[in-house]
Amino acid sequence: MTVRSLAAADSGISTMQTMIDTIGNNLANSNTNGYKATTAQFEDVLTEQLTPASAPSPGLASTNPSAIGAGAQVSAITTNFSEGATVQTGSPTDSAIQGNGFYVVQQGGQTYYTRDGNFQLDSNGNLATASGGLVQGWAPGAPTTGPTGPLTIPSSLVIAPQESANVTLGGNLPAGTPTTSPVTTTTTLFDAQGNEVPVTMTFTPTGTANQWSMQASVGSSNLFTSPVTLQFSPGGQLQQVNGATVTGQTTLATTAALPSGYQWNETHINFILPAPGSNGAVTQYASAQSVNVATQDGYTSGTLESFAIGQTGAITGTFSNGQSQLLGTIALADFANQGGLADLGNLQYQPTAASGVAKVGAAGTNGLGSLLGGALEQSNVDVGTELTSLIEAQTAYQADTKVVSTTQTVLQALVNNA
Repeated sequence: MTVRSLAAADSGISTMQTMIDTIGNNLANSNTNGYKATTAQFEDVLTEQLTPASAPSPGLASTNPSAIGAGAQVSAITTNFSEGATVQTGSPTDSAIQGNGFYVVQQGGQTYYTRDGNFQLDSNGNLATASGGLVQGWAPGAPTTGPTGPLTIPSSLVIAPQESANVTLGGNLPAGTPTTSPVTTTTTLFDAQGNEVPVTMTFTPTGTANQWSMQASVGSSNLFTSPVTLQFSPGGQLQQVNGATVTGQTTLATTAALPSGYQWNETHINFILPAPGSNGAVTQYASAQSVNVATQDGYTSGTLESFAIGQTGAITGTFSNGQSQLLGTIALADFANQGGLADLGNLQYQPTAASGVAKVGAAGTNGLGSLLGGALEQSNVDVGTELTSLIEAQTAYQADTKVVSTTQTVLQALVNNA
């Protein structure tokens, strides 16, 4: 009996040591971004049956079985995958998962999964973990249901220019006594190589009530063979264009050859007049002149200035020409049983037969969480809980050592009385 008590106490000391080890590791990683706390779980060791159970019989009641345990053992070390708090860092390469999911990383030919979004750009522009793993995702335009690959954001990335093809007008032409004074406004368009093309819009009263002629020119070159006639209603809304009744948006394609000295792919430029009464339509009210080019779709070339990670994992770059462009999309993965993942250390996990295979997709789809750019997920270790558990483990450890010393005293008494 005394030998059994020694074995049981020894197993208790061993299991409590494992619990203390686990708590110590949690506390050591209480400030490790993306770390997930672990907990030691225990079970009793195979017991010895002293007396079996018996069924009732005439004159006798049933008896319960009696057994004695042989100690405790560690049944599992479980991982708490609950979400940690997020902290803003302001770094464009940082990203925090809000909800379910893991980043997909390839390193040394192996695929790993992590919650740590403390990324950086290497010398080749690859988005990578601090340990050198390549963050996986999809290139711009690639379907997020297809294979993933490394994400690259070259610092020297240049966006190609786009030729101006569509110009939208808006604003007000002043109403009042017809005069011969034209109204002009200027804008800058772009040719196929991104060269700036200065365009002057001239609106001239024709002498007919509520009627103007419109011409666009580049230097001495007119873009319309004949000026466009704009007729407004007495209420100030655009009524006719070149004598045709306006029922909605009007698109006017330039009729003259585009000016030489520039590089053109297009053969004409569309000048768009929004539908009368719509927001931003060209009007004729008794107020100041404000007619202008509201929008145009051309731009010069530009170099990458900054980028940001969005909720869906989309990495959007902002260029020196004011344009934005998708640079790639970060992939996430989830598992049927996250607790079945193998912890490899370095904040990396690998799937096992217990976890199931990775289900890869874009953030915000199929139960995957969203991403918060410029932020990191902190450790989910609760220091207060860990310190409480540490006291419990220490108390149990000391109690088991007391069993050992008591058993030693009993055995010594037996030896002395032998």
